[in-house]
Parts: sequence; structure tokens; C-alpha cells
Amino acid sequence: MPSNLDLADLYAFQALVKHGSFRAAAEALCLSQPALSRRIDKLENTLGVKLFERTTRRVNLTLIGRTFAPQAERLLTDFDEIISDISDTAGNRTGLVTVACVPSAAYYFMPKVIACFQSRYPRVRIKLIDTSAGNVYNAVLSGQADFGLSFTTAPQPEMEFLPLLQESYVAACRKDHPLAGKKSISWNEFYQHNYVRLDKTSGNRNLLDLALAKIDTPRPSVCETRHVTTLLGMVEAGLGIAAVPEMAMPGNNHPILTRILLTDPLVQREVGLLKRTGRLLSHSASELERLIIELHSSEP
Repeated sequence: MPSNLDLADLYAFQALVKHGSFRAAAEALCLSQPALSRRIDKLENTLGVKLFERTTRRVNLTLIGRTFAPQAERLLTDFDEIISDISDTAGNRTGLVTVACVPSAAYYFMPKVIACFQSRYPRVRIKLIDTSAGNVYNAVLSGQADFGLSFTTAPQPEMEFLPLLQESYVAACRKDHPLAGKKSISWNEFYQHNYVRLDKTSGNRNLLDLALAKIDTPRPSVCETRHVTTLLGMVEAGLGIAAVPEMAMPGNNHPILTRILLTDPLVQREVGLLKRTGRLLSHSASELERLIIELHSSEP
């Protein structure tokens, strides 16, 4: 059989055999009669034979057409079964997908992603490595993780970065703090109050240190922690305020915490997906990556 045989032409042939007229077959395929006729002509030209004898009222199969009809039927049946099997296999897919993720995204974004993914692929397990931006990078580069969710400051040739969002740093404070209710404050004003901060192992700390190199800090921090989620716990306990990426903040209906935009300068980070350059993801990992992009794009 010719390698350039078109499945659409075979479905047209099948419909014409079944219905016996161009009008009825075209209606069944939601095509115009001229479009159906072109498909039949194309199939006959591809095979180099006449499949139908056309009259003003009906079309009849030629001898070769009658021989070809059951073969075409088997071919289309086999194709439909293959597609069905692939769909079933995908629905029952098993395996493990490992994602390295900065803690702020792991805590506030990934639970929704994982819940949605599990509803689609209940037999695929997800391992989440929630760690610093530097460790996310190393886990993806070494192959320990299929891909990562992190932020970046500069492109690297060994890593692909797909931006998802750009977010600003905000001041997290209690709703009973003197600054609560303000829409924005400067970094100079921020440092006039007791504050807690991330330690130097944090990618967020390194980003802020570079961006705020010219800003004076008149008082040392009350406490340093390694993770943003711990930092917010310190703020909630009343130890001070903290500079955190906006993603890390709980919703506006939180009973204790609120956010204030930090300006002069406005410091932002770009969050996205990290993949090792040239690496092909498994089907399950590709589906999880696609879902992250899909859910992010649907966020208000």
C-alpha cells in the first residue's frame, strides 16, 4: 500500500461505501459533496485504480473497490484500536516524577498542581524536593530531578529556563503592626523596624543583597532562618517584619498576616521552569510540566 495514503481519504471511502451516495456520505462526515469527491479522487489517484462506478443516482464499487473495501475497513479498525490502547495506557500510566522546587512555590503553588495531576494520573507518584534555588539548579543539572521550579538571575548554557511569572518582594507583617494598612513602604523605612531575614544559603537572600547593596541597614536582624515558610512563622509570632517574595504570602483572608509592597527600589524575581538543556522528559514528567504551565496561565 502506498506510504502516502491519507487516513481522511480512507474514512471518506468507508462512508461512501456505507451510504452509497455522495450526498449521504458527505452529510455523515460533515463535508461538502465537492470536498468528499476530491478525497475520493485523491485516494483513487494514490492507489492508481478506480474504486467506484458513478451514476447520476448512486455510486457502485468496482471489482477492485469490492476487494479493497474489507481491507480498508480492517485498516481503520486497527487504527482506532491502537489509538484507544494508547489512550488507555496513558490513563493507567505509572512511574515517578521528581520535581525540585523552591519552598515558596512548593508550599503555596504545587499542592494545587499535584492534586490536579493525581486526578488525571492516579498511579503516577510525585517526589517533591523543596530546597534552595541553588540546590534546585544542582538537582536538575545532575538528573536527580526531572525538572525544577525556581527563579533565576542569569541564563546558563546548560539549563533551559521557561519564565512563568515575575513577582515583587513585599514586607510581611502582622495586622496589628504599626506599618499594617500601608500600600507600600521604602526599604529604608523597612529597616527602621525590627526585622527577620533569610540566611546566606538562601537564593532569595543573595538576590536581595545584590539589589540592595546601596541600602543602609541601621539595625541587625532579630533572627535569620533558612526557609521563607519559617520566616513567616517568625513574623506571625511577633518577632518582626520580613521581606519575602509575593508568592510566599498567604491569602488576603489570613487572620494574622498582611503584605506591603517594598519600593525604592522595587525588587523583583522571575519564577519559571528549569530543565537541563537537551534532556527529553518522560511522558509523565512532560504532562506534569504542561499542567504547571496550564494552571499558572489560568491564575487571575
